[in-house]
Amino acid sequence: MSEQNQTSLFAKILNWTAIALLVYLVLVAVGTVSGGFKLASGGTEGAKEIFAFATNPFVALMLGAFATALVQSSSTVTSVIVGLVAGGLPLGIAIPMIMGANIGTTITNTLVSIGHIRDKEEFQRAFAASTVHDFFNLFAVAIFLPLEIMFGLLEKFSAALSHLFVGDADLSLKSYNFIKPLVKPAVGLVKDAVSFLDGKAVGVAMVVIGIAMILFAVTTLGKLLKKALVGRAKELLHSAIGRGPVAGISSGAVVTVMVQSSSTTTSLMIPLAGSGVFNTRQIYPFTLGANIGTTITALLAATSITGPNAEVALTIALVHVMFNVFAVALIYGLPLLREIPLQLAEKLARIGTRNKSAAFGYVLGSFFVLPGLLMLAIK
Repeated sequence: MSEQNQTSLFAKILNWTAIALLVYLVLVAVGTVSGGFKLASGGTEGAKEIFAFATNPFVALMLGAFATALVQSSSTVTSVIVGLVAGGLPLGIAIPMIMGANIGTTITNTLVSIGHIRDKEEFQRAFAASTVHDFFNLFAVAIFLPLEIMFGLLEKFSAALSHLFVGDADLSLKSYNFIKPLVKPAVGLVKDAVSFLDGKAVGVAMVVIGIAMILFAVTTLGKLLKKALVGRAKELLHSAIGRGPVAGISSGAVVTVMVQSSSTTTSLMIPLAGSGVFNTRQIYPFTLGANIGTTITALLAATSITGPNAEVALTIALVHVMFNVFAVALIYGLPLLREIPLQLAEKLARIGTRNKSAAFGYVLGSFFVLPGLLMLAIK
């Protein structure tokens, strides 16, 4: 083996070792947020008091969208939500937050499309390809949030599934949880490091540290996975788009799991749309697959939660999965509904091409100004 090949092999081993350590850090971080939130809030009742302002599901929805738009990572926000739920955050508040995270995550590829703004034709194609994701997620929330408020469909279905895995059924995996002994010592170290603080301040510090760890770990993990797999991801993207909706959705999910970032997956497609290699209709199903693939992070985060709150943590992670799967099945599965996000995206792209300020106004208004104003107004 040549020296160059040895160096390349060593770099790959180092990269994958770092990826494994960052996955572990995500688990520790979620456990830290959960433990800290329990200490700071005093458990479930305390959590209800803290989030009393968000008992309105629309406030919770906007909070999720706003937070995700700020950090530009639904993986980060959903991981934090899993930790908060394990610490006592009610599911009735967490579920709209999860839906909001779906909306907020689309800002990244929309910003990427702005990079094509100098060329009108390119910008129109790129902007349409990016905003079809926005409109699909908004449409999904418009359908499923009222259903959730009225009937609790996602919560009930996900709770039944999570009970199967961590409940007292025969198929329970509770006794096989190997994550707890791996994560507990590290969470204990974080707690010990802030033990000089008084009372609930220990819990607050743990939550802050945990969120910072999640931000760092998820961001760095995405970069390392992109470095390790983005070449293959691009190959998969090119080979899948245009081969039909099932191939597009499946490969979108696989690529997103590979790079641990729906923002990366969808952003890869925008230059292809802008250059005219693929049109919005071809890219559309791939985007939906990215929605499904990004839910793996919350599921991973849920595995770090043990004890009596393990089931509810897995429930909120499964809500994220089911929401996206059901939305794709319903909206994309029905031809009449399937066309609505496409038509809206193409119409907005035409408006944005004629009036650039409208495009910028859409980005700022939809992801920052409107959620902020609605939260203030409803509060």
